[in-house]
Amino acid sequence: MYKNNQEFNKIMKPKSKILIIAGSDSSGGAGIQADIKTVTALGSYAMTAITAITVQNTTGVSSVVPIQAKEIGKQILFTCKDIRPDAIKIGMLHSSEVIMSVVYALKKVKTSKIVLDPVMIAKSGAKLINQRAIKTLKEKLIRKAYLITPNIPEAEILTKIKIRNLEDMIYAANILLKLGAKNVLVKGGHKNTKYMEDVLLSRKEIKIFKNKKIKTKNTHGTGCTLSSAIATFLSCGKSLKKSCELGVKYVNQAIGSNLNYGKGHGPINHLNSILIDKKFR
Repeated sequence: MYKNNQEFNKIMKPKSKILIIAGSDSSGGAGIQADIKTVTALGSYAMTAITAITVQNTTGVSSVVPIQAKEIGKQILFTCKDIRPDAIKIGMLHSSEVIMSVVYALKKVKTSKIVLDPVMIAKSGAKLINQRAIKTLKEKLIRKAYLITPNIPEAEILTKIKIRNLEDMIYAANILLKLGAKNVLVKGGHKNTKYMEDVLLSRKEIKIFKNKKIKTKNTHGTGCTLSSAIATFLSCGKSLKKSCELGVKYVNQAIGSNLNYGKGHGPINHLNSILIDKKFR
């Protein structure tokens, strides 16, 4: 228990401010909803620029309603004019026009800690981005990011190679560096192996995060959650390597809770980092 309100307010004050640019998930497991939960659970303040409204649940995506590109740019600029973010996380960008609107806005915001999660395919397999947008993302946005966090299917789309093993993941990461990415984290969750390997590659070093794979179908929103967690740790002054290490740990603990909500790929537990005081239970 806290001794007084002053002590409580000091402990609970957000450590940093994160702007999230991503789509909404009506089921709450991924997208903006997962991002806000992650940033909040890790002790920071979340702001948003919504790029699309999806109608979905744990079994799949029913429809996607895009937000106009100019309105997305206006959300970013108007929000940041008032509250300057310490880091930015970018998720679902569904069109070339939206990507260019974001690129234009980022030039004005001038925040260096940008984490790009190139969301292209939903957990159910539904495609969330078209070919023209992929080309624009590769040519215009990747170089703006401090870190890009593709999973294996996304890395395959971006690099046009087939990824079968760890060596292929490293090769793909090198291709992404050549496209202009400053740092790359290729996530290995799609590999059917006993252990999961995530590859962090920069122009100076390589780091492989190896963890025992948790057997569960409830992994909806893991990519969104990881990129938001990394952005949050970066915004608080931690190094890239430490931010990725802590982000991976947070996601693994969230998966381990195995909430088992819904009939399909259920969400993970974003509250795993919070110890709730008895007073609020």
